Amino acid sequence: MKNILIIHTKYRSTGGEDIAVDNETEFLKKTFNVKTLYYSNDIENYFLQFFYFLINRNFGSEKKLNDAINKFNPDFVYIHNTWFKGSNGIFKFLNKRNIPFAIKIHNFRYDCTRFILSKNHFRSSNYCNLCGLNKSDMGVFNSYFLDSKLKSLFVIIYGKKYFKILKHKKTKILVLTEFHKSYLSKVLLKNDNIFIFPNITNIVNNNETIKDKKFIVYAGRISDEKGVDVLIDAFIKAKLEGVTLKIIGGGPNLNMLKDKFKEPKIEFLGIISNEDTIKLISKSLAVVTATKLYEGQPTLLCEASLLGVPSIFPDTGGIKEFFPLDYKLKFVQFNYQDLRSKLLNVKDEKLLKEIGIENKKFLINLLDESLFVDKFKSIIDYE
Repeated sequence: MKNILIIHTKYRSTGGEDIAVDNETEFLKKTFNVKTLYYSNDIENYFLQFFYFLINRNFGSEKKLNDAINKFNPDFVYIHNTWFKGSNGIFKFLNKRNIPFAIKIHNFRYDCTRFILSKNHFRSSNYCNLCGLNKSDMGVFNSYFLDSKLKSLFVIIYGKKYFKILKHKKTKILVLTEFHKSYLSKVLLKNDNIFIFPNITNIVNNNETIKDKKFIVYAGRISDEKGVDVLIDAFIKAKLEGVTLKIIGGGPNLNMLKDKFKEPKIEFLGIISNEDTIKLISKSLAVVTATKLYEGQPTLLCEASLLGVPSIFPDTGGIKEFFPLDYKLKFVQFNYQDLRSKLLNVKDEKLLKEIGIENKKFLINLLDESLFVDKFKSIIDYE
């Protein structure tokens, strides 16, 4: 049984990637001897962290990695998020120790944070589908963090080095979808060592749920790039009698939207536990997102499918790869009249049940655990 060390820098607010890493870790433990090394982005010494940003390394993180390697002796290291406590220094450290590793990429930020100038980030567009930022908000400098030029500079230093690491021909990269593999191959100018490996989503045994109250669920970050404002607007215009929209999550736009949409059909639940979110999804008519980004593997929609609950989503990125061909409830991204027409389908409960059953069967087959084990073994052994 091979030893697998999993490295991940957790986000300050638990998000979909953190949940995906935890799920995948539990899955891999069934076949491999697995240990985890999780970093936290809490800053204890600001002067020391400033120095680490400048040199693109973190000696404290590397010491923790060295200790983990000496105690565990991993055959393979599986890396997720490294910004910022993990740092790029861990890749050089692993190479020096001649320990093979793979990086799993959950989003597209690597292609946003590698440029100093905003014109190179946005190319010929004003809006970036990768990160949801607008060029008009930045000026000449690529201010990835709009509230801090200094923090933006640090992430550019990190992003430039990280991109070089990805581009190296021997770096093994795991992505979630065929769409992402194709995109990544173009920007890295390489096809080899890029593997499709979706996130494991826990199968939930779902008995028939009584849906005594009719509602739709959005769960996720409440921000511009997630399109929550236009989703609420489309829902209101759809005039679905007796149906409410429950908004789960927090974010920079939460209070603004609560002030803007004060009506009983829109319920803002704030941040609740993943367990409570799952319970609400299981009782809902459908889940919905109006994201403006190229999404990878949407945790919300996959969890809904495994509960037999249909999803309404924009045709963007690799989302549709997790649904049957010619899926009936996807809409043209940024076409909110089309979104409104798809929302009207929630009145047809027979159709929703049929779609929910199809989605569940499709995703269970797609995320077959036995296939994942064989695929991960082949990635480890690939030369």
